[in-house]
Amino acid sequence: MATKKVEIVVAPKPAHFVGDGFRVHNFIPSGYQLDMKRMDPFIMLDYNSKFHFGATETPRGVGVHPHRGFETVTIAYQGKVEHHDSAGGGGVIGQGDVQWMTAASGVLHKEFHETQWAKEGGIFQMVQLWVNLPAKDKMSTPKYQAIKNADMKIVDLGENGFVEIIAGEFQGEKGPAQTFSPVNLMNAKLKSGGTAEFSFPASFNTAALVIEGHITVNGEEKVATDHFVLFENEGETFTVTANEDSVVLIISGEPLNEPIFPHGPFVMNTREEIIQAFEDFNSGKFGYLE
Repeated sequence: MATKKVEIVVAPKPAHFVGDGFRVHNFIPSGYQLDMKRMDPFIMLDYNSKFHFGATETPRGVGVHPHRGFETVTIAYQGKVEHHDSAGGGGVIGQGDVQWMTAASGVLHKEFHETQWAKEGGIFQMVQLWVNLPAKDKMSTPKYQAIKNADMKIVDLGENGFVEIIAGEFQGEKGPAQTFSPVNLMNAKLKSGGTAEFSFPASFNTAALVIEGHITVNGEEKVATDHFVLFENEGETFTVTANEDSVVLIISGEPLNEPIFPHGPFVMNTREEIIQAFEDFNSGKFGYLE
């Protein structure tokens, strides 16, 4: 198999706050090489790099807001988040856990630091990824997958470390998340000097985010903490070597190759569908959430 080469390494942009609980660097969509079309089916990636939140009696976060047409995937590396939505989904995303919310035809949603965690404060580190839905599934029934760390499929790489599979496949093992199109999402947790080899179809849009540590890709491209790697759409296989103990988020997905029409919290295929989303939201069709 041919090597999948690095197209670009992207440094984190200046952080901004989403609500008062998420201090994020936005990687998708940004710039011509990381726009929604180039990264399809991944239409947003916000990264809350390590940040210390002080103790508070009033949990920080984001109040009630709508979504339609896609899925939100929240990966908790440090800290805890409490989630509620108008479709009845909800719970606490603990350290190492993942929340996979399919907004689909529409939900109201809110997320805050978990109450007890907020009272103590501490280091907070998360990724939120938006995965677009195929046109035929955009108006399907909303659903919610709470994926505990213990439920993830672990592939032991021996002295190299291990890979946690959230969705998709690695070395013949499959992750627990159900997806509407082929999506691979996994954490490579590598020991210093450890190497992992990944292989995805050349056509899949593939990237990596260094959550912890410092890595070398394909034996030549050095990538520091909090940096994002975009791979070319040629070749299938690449290697990640940890120069120190490292955690690397790997994402790879088959492009939907459908029109993308985003507006705020809605991502549809046409302008008319966006107008309908606002009408449905304003008329209360997304349900109720306190």
